[in-house]
Amino acid sequence: MRGRLQAVTDREFDRVIEASSVPVLVKFWKPGCGHCQALAKELELLQQELGERVLILAMNVDEEFQIPAELEISSLPALALYRDGAFVKFIGGLGKKAELLKQLEREVGR
Repeated sequence: MRGRLQAVTDREFDRVIEASSVPVLVKFWKPGCGHCQALAKELELLQQELGERVLILAMNVDEEFQIPAELEISSLPALALYRDGAFVKFIGGLGKKAELLKQLEREVGR
Protein backbone atom coordinates (compact mmCIF):
# COMPACT_ATOMS: atom_id res chain seq x y z
CA MET A 1 0.00 0.00 0.00
CA ARG A 2 1.28 3.46 -0.83
CA GLY A 3 2.65 5.63 1.95
CA ARG A 4 1.21 8.98 0.92
CA LEU A 5 -2.46 9.87 1.11
CA GLN A 6 -4.29 10.44 -2.16
CA ALA A 7 -4.95 14.14 -2.79
CA VAL A 8 -8.45 15.19 -3.82
CA THR A 9 -9.64 18.48 -5.33
CA ASP A 10 -12.97 20.31 -5.15
CA ARG A 11 -13.57 19.39 -8.77
CA GLU A 12 -13.25 15.62 -8.31
CA PHE A 13 -14.49 15.38 -4.71
CA ASP A 14 -18.13 14.38 -5.34
CA ARG A 15 -17.20 11.90 -8.05
CA VAL A 16 -14.59 10.15 -5.88
CA ILE A 17 -16.81 10.04 -2.78
CA GLU A 18 -19.85 8.74 -4.68
CA ALA A 19 -17.85 6.14 -6.63
CA SER A 20 -16.23 4.60 -3.55
CA SER A 21 -17.56 1.22 -2.46
CA VAL A 22 -15.86 1.63 0.94
CA PRO A 23 -16.06 4.36 3.60
CA VAL A 24 -14.00 7.45 2.78
CA LEU A 25 -12.11 9.50 5.35
CA VAL A 26 -11.07 12.97 4.16
CA LYS A 27 -8.34 14.89 5.94
CA PHE A 28 -8.51 18.66 5.52
CA TRP A 29 -5.09 20.25 6.02
CA LYS A 30 -2.77 23.07 4.97
CA PRO A 31 0.99 23.41 4.58
CA GLY A 32 2.79 24.60 7.68
CA CYS A 33 0.25 23.05 10.06
CA GLY A 34 2.28 20.91 12.46
CA HIS A 35 -0.75 18.98 13.72
CA CYS A 36 -1.73 18.29 10.09
CA GLN A 37 1.71 16.83 9.36
CA ALA A 38 1.62 14.64 12.48
CA LEU A 39 -1.86 13.40 11.60
CA ALA A 40 -0.75 12.58 8.04
CA LYS A 41 1.77 10.08 9.40
CA GLU A 42 -0.89 8.41 11.56
CA LEU A 43 -3.33 8.28 8.64
CA GLU A 44 -0.70 6.72 6.38
CA LEU A 45 -0.25 3.95 8.98
CA LEU A 46 -4.02 3.59 9.27
CA GLN A 47 -4.37 3.30 5.49
CA GLN A 48 -1.72 0.58 5.44
CA GLU A 49 -3.50 -1.34 8.20
CA LEU A 50 -7.00 -1.04 6.77
CA GLY A 51 -5.96 -1.53 3.17
CA GLU A 52 -8.95 -1.77 0.86
CA ARG A 53 -11.54 -1.45 3.66
CA VAL A 54 -11.31 2.36 3.71
CA LEU A 55 -10.16 5.11 1.35
CA ILE A 56 -8.28 7.99 2.97
CA LEU A 57 -8.01 11.23 1.02
CA ALA A 58 -6.34 14.57 1.74
CA MET A 59 -7.58 18.03 0.72
CA ASN A 60 -5.33 21.09 0.97
CA VAL A 61 -7.59 23.96 2.12
CA ASP A 62 -5.11 26.55 0.83
CA GLU A 63 -5.77 25.29 -2.70
CA GLU A 64 -9.35 24.01 -2.45
CA PHE A 65 -12.09 26.21 -1.03
CA GLN A 66 -15.54 24.91 -1.99
CA ILE A 67 -15.79 21.66 -0.01
CA PRO A 68 -14.17 23.06 3.18
CA ALA A 69 -16.60 26.01 3.03
CA GLU A 70 -19.61 23.72 2.54
CA LEU A 71 -18.55 21.72 5.59
CA GLU A 72 -17.85 24.92 7.55
CA ILE A 73 -14.37 23.73 8.52
CA SER A 74 -12.91 26.25 10.93
CA SER A 75 -9.97 24.40 12.49
CA LEU A 76 -7.32 22.07 11.17
CA PRO A 77 -6.73 19.29 10.82
CA ALA A 78 -10.29 18.11 10.29
CA LEU A 79 -11.44 14.61 9.38
CA ALA A 80 -14.75 13.97 7.64
CA LEU A 81 -16.17 10.49 7.19
CA TYR A 82 -18.33 9.58 4.19
CA ARG A 83 -20.25 6.38 3.48
CA ASP A 84 -22.28 5.51 0.39
CA GLY A 85 -21.54 8.94 -1.07
CA ALA A 86 -22.90 10.90 1.89
CA PHE A 87 -21.35 12.75 4.81
CA VAL A 88 -21.61 10.73 8.04
CA LYS A 89 -19.72 12.70 10.69
CA PHE A 90 -16.56 14.48 11.71
CA ILE A 91 -13.96 12.40 13.53
CA GLY A 92 -11.60 13.78 16.17
CA GLY A 93 -8.60 15.03 14.24
CA LEU A 94 -5.59 14.73 16.53
CA GLY A 95 -5.63 11.06 17.45
CA LYS A 96 -3.05 8.38 17.10
CA LYS A 97 -3.63 5.49 14.70
CA ALA A 98 -5.17 3.28 17.42
CA GLU A 99 -7.61 6.01 18.45
CA LEU A 100 -8.62 6.71 14.86
CA LEU A 101 -9.04 3.00 14.17
CA LYS A 102 -11.36 2.66 17.14
CA GLN A 103 -13.50 5.52 15.85
CA LEU A 104 -13.64 3.98 12.37
CA GLU A 105 -14.27 0.35 13.34
CA ARG A 106 -18.05 0.51 13.14
CA GLU A 107 -18.05 2.22 9.75
CA VAL A 108 -15.28 0.14 8.19
CA GLY A 109 -16.49 -3.16 9.64
CA ARG A 110 -19.90 -3.00 7.99
